[in-house]
Amino acid sequence: MTSPERTERLALDGVLTAAQARRTVDGLLAIQRPDGAIPWFRGGHLDPWDHTEAAMALDAAGEHAAAEAAYRWLAEHQLPDGSWYSAYADGETQKPSDLARESNFCAYVAVGVWHHYLATRDETFLERMWPVVVAAVEFVLRLQLPGGQIGWKRDADGTPAGEALLTGSSSVHHALRCALAMAEHREEPQPDWELALGLLGHAVRRHPERFLDKGRYSMDWYYPVLGGALRGEEALARIDEGWDRFVVPGLGVRCVLPNPWVTGGESAELALALWALGERDRARQILEWVGHLRHPDGLYWTGYVFEDDAIWPEELTSWTAGSLLLAVAALGGDDATVQVFGGDRLPQGLPPDCC
Repeated sequence: MTSPERTERLALDGVLTAAQARRTVDGLLAIQRPDGAIPWFRGGHLDPWDHTEAAMALDAAGEHAAAEAAYRWLAEHQLPDGSWYSAYADGETQKPSDLARESNFCAYVAVGVWHHYLATRDETFLERMWPVVVAAVEFVLRLQLPGGQIGWKRDADGTPAGEALLTGSSSVHHALRCALAMAEHREEPQPDWELALGLLGHAVRRHPERFLDKGRYSMDWYYPVLGGALRGEEALARIDEGWDRFVVPGLGVRCVLPNPWVTGGESAELALALWALGERDRARQILEWVGHLRHPDGLYWTGYVFEDDAIWPEELTSWTAGSLLLAVAALGGDDATVQVFGGDRLPQGLPPDCC
């Protein structure tokens, strides 16, 4: 069981007490398998992105050994081309349930590894995981399209997607910045990564036509901010423009329009994006609202259909709890989480020569 002192850092007035945070962390630890895998829930599937997010939440709670086990799982099961499958049944690597390999799923290991290093300053861990990050980044950059955007997947037969998703590319933008921070720390310059990041950031900021139209989804609204491609007045304007469409006062953030469905993960991620912009009060308010999704065991329901007053789906997901803990950690000033999601000390990439 998590010790009380480890979750004092996750106490946030109106959102979580230290005791509630401890129950949430214990709930995550109960989902994690002995080999380090963190599926959505026991018996559910694992995807590499959400597995990493849950591991980051464990680090924010001081559960560094459990988080390291999650990264060890990724290192041991990385495919020869640097990728991971999109889904594994309950984390069983012999039972992949989706043989596609999604670019943002694979890139996100860089965010998690850098976060773990900042939380622990474990140089041995970073040395061991650096080849994993390099291979993952190289897999992802082989999917970069001429306009800078990142093709969203490679099919099971190896065929690369010719289309890009704004949410996925924004997440990759964040991952490349973390990968470059690692490279700088190791004094191993990666100019190709810097150029790729510059081109990708330009595409996200200036060329919405280069991405599939998924504007109904709230993630497409806030992810350019969460991924660090947009900051300042431009980012605030984007958030304000979509606020009334996606935010349901007192409940949280819609996942997709026009569905009357708010979700905990999207709500917590929006809170992180707001915090990164200095909108601390709005971020805290969103997290307060998410309390209606909390289960007595400390985990959180994925979502709520407010027109029917119904929890749906009836699942308590590791990534929902993980995203909330990370948002609370950022607001609470946890240094590793602040550095990774604040982004002030992450590389920007090289500006592109073209527009």
